[in-house]
Amino acid sequence: MFAEERKSKILEIIKSDNSVRVSELSKLFNVSEATIRRDLIELEQAGCIVRTHGGAVSTNSTNFEPSFKEKQDKFLKEKEQIAKKAASLIEDGDTVTIDSGTTTQFISRYITAKGVTVVTNSVNLADELSDREDIEVIVTGGILRTKTKAMVGPLAEEILKQLKVDKLFLGANGVSIKSGVTTPNIVEASTKRAMIEGAKEVYLVVDSSKFDEVNFSLICNVSRIDYIITDKLPKDYEKYEHLGVKFILA
Repeated sequence: MFAEERKSKILEIIKSDNSVRVSELSKLFNVSEATIRRDLIELEQAGCIVRTHGGAVSTNSTNFEPSFKEKQDKFLKEKEQIAKKAASLIEDGDTVTIDSGTTTQFISRYITAKGVTVVTNSVNLADELSDREDIEVIVTGGILRTKTKAMVGPLAEEILKQLKVDKLFLGANGVSIKSGVTTPNIVEASTKRAMIEGAKEVYLVVDSSKFDEVNFSLICNVSRIDYIITDKLPKDYEKYEHLGVKFILA
């Protein structure tokens, strides 16, 4: 079988099943896993699929969830700039919740305000702040999701329900006027909602690639967000502003 024919059949399989493993394709086509990985790289470069650890998924899959490692190097410059802007909004004496995520994690590096209390469900962010004697850190506890390094579930939500903070810096995988703010995992979405309920002001911290993306689980409607900190305005930014959402550009 020629390479182009094999890639065409791989694409058909992924579109049919939404995801596939490298090992499965290797056995199916009787070629090495290295050959399959090269095929998947070329299909991803063509915009046909998204590669994952050990396989690939359809670009149309709403429950596709990249791991923390897969996300952390993408849009790195934009994420750092967004995090700097977010950190600059934290004032002396503030109580803030910082959600787990590859963009929100950077916020901890740029906090200059004094007497700040940080609530977080991120093991990475808690570790980053562990040497900061000038910041009080409250870790929610909960079930640790190895894929996102986030602590979620009933235990995390119970702690969050008992706390009222000035500002929440929230991460998400997708945001759109029609479908709201979304993430692939139901349990993680529920924990994020608990964060929102305890915050006076909600800042959604997302790079511009997240606009018009829709994932499986709804976190909240766009109108529940007070500010969106991002690197570039979406095309329909006026619709967001009509709902009372303000944009802060990094």
